[in-house]
Amino acid sequence: MYRYDNYDHKIVNERVEQFRDQTQRYLAGEIADEEFLPLRLQNGLYVQRLAPMLRIAVPYGMLSSAQVRKLAHISRVYDKGYVHFTTRQNIQLNWPALEEVPDILAELAEVEMHAIQTSGNCIRNTTTDQFAGVAKDEIEDPRPWCELIRQWSTLHPEFAFLPRKFKIAVCGSNEDRAAFLLHDIGLQLVKNDDGELGFEVFVGGGLGRTPIIGSSIRKFLPKQHLLSYLDAILRVYNRFGNRDNKYKARIKILVKAWTPEVFAQRVEEEWEHIKDGPSTLTDSEFARVKSFFPLPEYKVIDGADSANKLAATADSNIAFSRWLDRNTELQKQSGYRSVTLSLKPAGVAPGDVTDKQLETIADLADRYSFGELRATHNQNVVLTDVIESDLFELWQQAKESGLATPNIGTINDMICCPGGDYCSLANAKSIPVAEAIQRKFSDLDYVYDLGDLELNISGCMNACGHHHIGHIGILGVDKKGKEWYQIQLGGSANKNASLGKVLGPSLSRDQITDGIEKLLDVYVENRIADESFLNTYQRIGIEKFKERVYAPAT
Repeated sequence: MYRYDNYDHKIVNERVEQFRDQTQRYLAGEIADEEFLPLRLQNGLYVQRLAPMLRIAVPYGMLSSAQVRKLAHISRVYDKGYVHFTTRQNIQLNWPALEEVPDILAELAEVEMHAIQTSGNCIRNTTTDQFAGVAKDEIEDPRPWCELIRQWSTLHPEFAFLPRKFKIAVCGSNEDRAAFLLHDIGLQLVKNDDGELGFEVFVGGGLGRTPIIGSSIRKFLPKQHLLSYLDAILRVYNRFGNRDNKYKARIKILVKAWTPEVFAQRVEEEWEHIKDGPSTLTDSEFARVKSFFPLPEYKVIDGADSANKLAATADSNIAFSRWLDRNTELQKQSGYRSVTLSLKPAGVAPGDVTDKQLETIADLADRYSFGELRATHNQNVVLTDVIESDLFELWQQAKESGLATPNIGTINDMICCPGGDYCSLANAKSIPVAEAIQRKFSDLDYVYDLGDLELNISGCMNACGHHHIGHIGILGVDKKGKEWYQIQLGGSANKNASLGKVLGPSLSRDQITDGIEKLLDVYVENRIADESFLNTYQRIGIEKFKERVYAPAT
């Protein structure tokens, strides 16, 4: 992973002291609320329903064990002993005291972390696949490209105050695990007919009040022109994006109004002026950044022998077998697997992890994963490069700390925003609904029989829980001061991305779990062989689901 140089350390440390002075002056009444607002947002600080919330940057989800131990310490000393993993591969503290935020930022700087550009109308954290570098279907490791984008975008003077927040995702594999079509800019690594590496560029995706799937505006962008082309896109958006209405300010609205074809033309015209300028990437610059992502010193392992021994262990222990099937992935390196530590046990807010669990994760990373780990888009944690012969031991240790729930990819591995328990924007609570669903569907045999199923919950139209792209999406709505929940079906975040359709009238909190059960009954009754929920929905349509959920009680 990337290591700071002297310039990085100096910039981050100076930023901490700058914000310390701003915070002290604000608390002394020398800076008004409206003046402090952009200053705190530039440092990742929100004011939530009950307390401030600090969002910490985790570039493309990569963390070292030392950083995780520091997060455990910070959560214990400055917060309530836990942190929250977000869908942007970042980490949030939900209870910091405003006067102590500069101290938190100073401690983060000690381990090369910060909160710069995790909020506000700027380019946010660039995200990618949690299996980058080890995925069997990988075209190219996307992490060096993410790092180049991070260095280009951080404190970029031209893009510090965009019309609205801006998000970029990079996909380096055949399967999309980064939801790149739902980003302001989505980059798919591709190779042309001559075998040259480049990008297909998608623009104008996003969720929120107006969900839109991104459109391809360039089929092949040579890799050396990545940053200049991003500059061109951002310049067009910065100039023509709507600054008068924040609900119409995202780039997706501009692309839709102009059409992708017209937007692409304007970008190309802008790019012609800058494409061969100083931001053109040289081979030496890419080699410099790529050097921060070397392959570990893998052992030579007989893959067939390793697989046979692992299968024998799994055959003798059904609980381990379930976890192995659901929570591990084969790597392109023979004899190694990636392990997903589930942060979704029943009764815990999805994505929450305690200080003690963080220390356990750091220990596991040091012991089994070369001291590194990854935060995922689905609010879990991944350890890559685990030797298959170590998996049983790792599972036992993870289980003792509540990190081995065998539910990855199931209905209980849901994405869920903090909702009305924390967020001042939320219309309804999300966490109690998630817990009720997890408890309702606690029978693992039933859950596994349902197969892969994505359920996403948002507490408001801002869609932080990505309800639009869940196979089943739940949106909290307000009806005359009471919490209700709207169901959507058929969303997907893969390369065949789709947006969910509203099932019908919203349901009360008491009705929502029974409503989900009825949806699953329709699926089980109508699926063909091992057909997934999403494929069954796509085949039979929404009406059978609607009829069952809203059928009058008998």
